[in-house]
Amino acid sequence: MSNVPSNPRENTLPKSAGWTVCMRGFRSWLQLERGLSSNSIEAYARDVQRLAFFAQNLAQPPFEPSGFETTHVDAFVAQLFDEGLSRNSQSRILSGVRNFCKYLILEGIVERDPLELLDSPRPERKLPDVLAIQEIQAIIEAIDLSRKEGIRNRAILETMYSCGLRVSEVVGLRLSCIDEVDGFVKVIGKGNKERIIPIGELALETIARYIEEYRKFVDIEPGYEDTLFLGRRGRELTRQMVFTMLRRTAHEAGIRKQVSPHTFRHSFATHLMESGADIRVVQEMLGHSSVSTTEIYTHLDQNYLREQMEQFHPRNIKA
Repeated sequence: MSNVPSNPRENTLPKSAGWTVCMRGFRSWLQLERGLSSNSIEAYARDVQRLAFFAQNLAQPPFEPSGFETTHVDAFVAQLFDEGLSRNSQSRILSGVRNFCKYLILEGIVERDPLELLDSPRPERKLPDVLAIQEIQAIIEAIDLSRKEGIRNRAILETMYSCGLRVSEVVGLRLSCIDEVDGFVKVIGKGNKERIIPIGELALETIARYIEEYRKFVDIEPGYEDTLFLGRRGRELTRQMVFTMLRRTAHEAGIRKQVSPHTFRHSFATHLMESGADIRVVQEMLGHSSVSTTEIYTHLDQNYLREQMEQFHPRNIKA
């Protein structure tokens, strides 16, 4: 039996609906009923487009959504493997297809989930790159404050490291979401989920300086009045602009690691765990829906401890 509960709402698609029609309805369902962000919707849509291409061009014989059955699943997974995709990529694609199947069941296109008996490939849990505290400090201090946008860039990096924000979250920050009195910032994360995160005094001080020295002199375009971090043209920064700025600054600081906004986020979490922070607290600040996602930092912490033991234990130090 399907593990998807029956839906009393009236179905909006005919059972004979093709891939294009079902894809369009799937997007609307993700947006209106699931409340997912545009980035998540596009990711799921790409996953299902792979399935649609397989169904129409590679499967023998081709099949429509109403004909998607368990017998097709193994062939689809084999196709993903033949394409050389990693286990992580296969698992992500199948996650999108599972959501599509839930939608098909709700619409009455299929009666049961074709993937219900499938064991998804176990994701490879790679430890993320992490910067040392000294490296974080070196990058932040490498920003040239004599340049007009220098104080803005420093405020961005201080905020990212203070709060562990995703790059999409930092470019989407609003002035009205900064509580400088109590020291909190309200963030809209994945799936439009809101969370409240403490922000450090140094980050708040740098933001205040940025507002006084940079933001108040920018000619802000209509619609961006509440956007915290602005570009020269008075608009919201793009994620790529932040990525490029950070990579350039890390190079100027002499850091030869691959540094990205996500590296700052990983470093934030790792440094908290190394200092003894509760994993549930770190989970809440990162916005992870499951603590299992946050547990990777406990493994990272264990590796750190082993490195310290091997480096400093008297029985491990080579003469």
